[in-house]
Amino acid sequence: MTHSAAGVAAQTSPAAPSPVAHLLARLAERGSTVAVAESLTGGLVTATLTEVPGSSAVVRGGVVAYATAVKADVLGVGRQLLAQVGPVSPDVAAEMASKVRDLLGATYGLATTGVAGPDPQDDHPVGEVHVAVAGPSGTHVRSLAMTGTRAQVRLATVDVVLELLADALEHPA
Repeated sequence: MTHSAAGVAAQTSPAAPSPVAHLLARLAERGSTVAVAESLTGGLVTATLTEVPGSSAVVRGGVVAYATAVKADVLGVGRQLLAQVGPVSPDVAAEMASKVRDLLGATYGLATTGVAGPDPQDDHPVGEVHVAVAGPSGTHVRSLAMTGTRAQVRLATVDVVLELLADALEHPA
């Protein structure tokens, strides 16, 4: 079944479309697609995108790469990079975004990695988060020090990576 940009927006509530529906409509208008590689969010980004009716027009899929081995074995993140910096790093987020973009044949690849808590991980504090978007204009990474509960950090990470995608759409190369 084929969906259009109007189809993505029209299938949302009759009120103003949600920010996520608007983002998906913008992708559809450009003929663009998105794929997601998630670590600390464990599928929340993909679930947020696919909550919007008609999202199949632009969402290619997602990979939950929670374990470091999955980042290497499924996504193809470099083992040397993972050994040098560990899974919680801006460089790993960038590579996850680029690799999922290639793997799933999407215009844009998104990635999330970090520590949601409740405990620090390998000398990384709770709330250290790195998100990335890889697209036609290159790869952009945002690193954050978040506060809050595990759930709050994970939900805030979803918001930040989707904002990063919106920025990439707003400022293409």
